[in-house]
Amino acid sequence: MDDLPDQLVWDILSRVKKNVDKNSASLTCKRIYKLDNEQRQSMRVGCGLDPANQALTLLCNRFPNLEKVEITYAGWMSKLGKQLDDQGLVILANNCPSLTALTLSYCTFITDLGLRHLASCSKLSALKLNFTPRITGCGILSLVVGCKNLTILHLIRCLNVTSVEWLEYIGKLETLEDLSIKNCRALGEGDLIKLGSSWRKLKRLQFEVDANYRYMKVYDRLAVDRWQKQWIPCESMLELSLVNCIISPGRGLACVLGKCKNLEKLHLDMCVGVRDSDIIGLAKKSSKLRSISVRVPSDFSLPLLMNNPLRLTDESLRALAQNCPMLESVRISFSDGEFPSFSSFTQNGILNLIQMCPIRELALDHVYSFDDIGMEALCSAHYLETLELVRCQEISDEGLQLVGQFPRLCTLRLKNCLGVTDAGLYPLAGTDKLDFLAVEDCPQISEKGVQGAARSVSFRQDLSWMY
Repeated sequence: MDDLPDQLVWDILSRVKKNVDKNSASLTCKRIYKLDNEQRQSMRVGCGLDPANQALTLLCNRFPNLEKVEITYAGWMSKLGKQLDDQGLVILANNCPSLTALTLSYCTFITDLGLRHLASCSKLSALKLNFTPRITGCGILSLVVGCKNLTILHLIRCLNVTSVEWLEYIGKLETLEDLSIKNCRALGEGDLIKLGSSWRKLKRLQFEVDANYRYMKVYDRLAVDRWQKQWIPCESMLELSLVNCIISPGRGLACVLGKCKNLEKLHLDMCVGVRDSDIIGLAKKSSKLRSISVRVPSDFSLPLLMNNPLRLTDESLRALAQNCPMLESVRISFSDGEFPSFSSFTQNGILNLIQMCPIRELALDHVYSFDDIGMEALCSAHYLETLELVRCQEISDEGLQLVGQFPRLCTLRLKNCLGVTDAGLYPLAGTDKLDFLAVEDCPQISEKGVQGAARSVSFRQDLSWMY
């Protein structure tokens, strides 16, 4: 190794992906130790930092070229020593001049003061905060004012982020490409209007409302009305995920759905108010759509939507089939088995989508309308590779036995299906038809019954969900 040039040793070390392996390699000789210290660009630390600030100082001095740092205190207890505090962020700001990405998870000692120190990190482009309860909107504002190159911002369970001035400021910068706001109790759908012209640059948006602690201002009709009058450009949007959101007809997020002409991935989970017209409008604009996941809520009793007709039917699936020729992943889920008759997808609608699009991955959850006839129709699904069935109680052994006739199926997952038994899997034994079979909590399928039905098998049985 002594005869190898530094650049070659660097190249060798760059191929070692796991930090534990890099640590082992660096102990072999002083030269590799020195080169590894110079090359190391990422670091993940947490409960093992003790004392936290002193240990972080040593690490930053050892690795002067760190670009990505993740600090996580998941599972932390007081007996593990004091957590990293605001002084730790001072250490990062002063000792990591190349810092571009920072993740703080369960860092309960970090406050707004610590974020202000990070404002001096001019190269910081990605910040992810997961359950940092002492952080408020003021701290985030001070950071975005200093870090004008921020392209990725994730806020997850930041319960005290109440003010949204930071959203308005970052909207004017027009640098943000990836925004994720999940279960931040004080932030509602109407606050997204503050992004302004930044919608033009946004490529990925994840917005999840904490349904148990919904802030009352999301019902503010004036805020939604103001959003309606604003033009929202979303030409760059590639991925859109909305969870527990209110989709008010012709306003707010409904406007966004109809303007994502380059959208590739859509996830709508328990979004109240989604109508056929929303999905049809999206399908006509988003011909590049590759993946769609929809979980339909069964409770349509919210006062905001009482006077609006709500329809989500096969018309939506028909529009997707006719306008999205690249669609290859579909997940349809009902929140429970009792749905209003006016809001449901039928088996015919699902099969029509599969026949007209190159669907490679299909997942059905609580879709009671899908039965053995549907399984028979899948025998002509020439692109289907992965099938997941959850609580599809109308499927029997007769339908399951048809899996062997699916042209390209290689992965099958069954969960909480009451109507299938070991007999449904017998035809697959020893055929090598499936690469992977997962059976979870299906009361009539035994561990013995799955053996030999695929090259790789996963089996789990917990029937507490039935009682």
